[in-house]
Amino acid sequence: MSIVTKAQIASALAEKTGTSKTDATNTLNTLLDTISESLKTNDKVQFTGFGSFIAEDKPATTGRNPKTGESIQIAARRSVRFKVGDLLKKAVN
Repeated sequence: MSIVTKAQIASALAEKTGTSKTDATNTLNTLLDTISESLKTNDKVQFTGFGSFIAEDKPATTGRNPKTGESIQIAARRSVRFKVGDLLKKAVN
C-alpha cells in the first residue's frame, strides 16, 4: 500500500485538466478550505456517488489510561465522519 499525497493529487489534477501545477494546487486548496468551512458551520458536504463528510458532536466520556488503568475524562469534541458512497464502494471492490 502506498500513500497518495496532496502534491501528487495536485499533479494528477494539473495533468488531467491541462492546467499548471500551481493552478491545480490552488484549486485543490480552495476545495479543501470550502469543505472545512462548510463542516465548521455544521453543513453536510456531499459528493453524489463518492461520499459525504459529516461533522458531529461527540459527548464527554470516561476512558482508561492503558498504561496505568487510571480513569480519565475525555472532553467533548467535534469530529468528522466520512460516509462512503455507492459508486466509490463499487470502484474499490
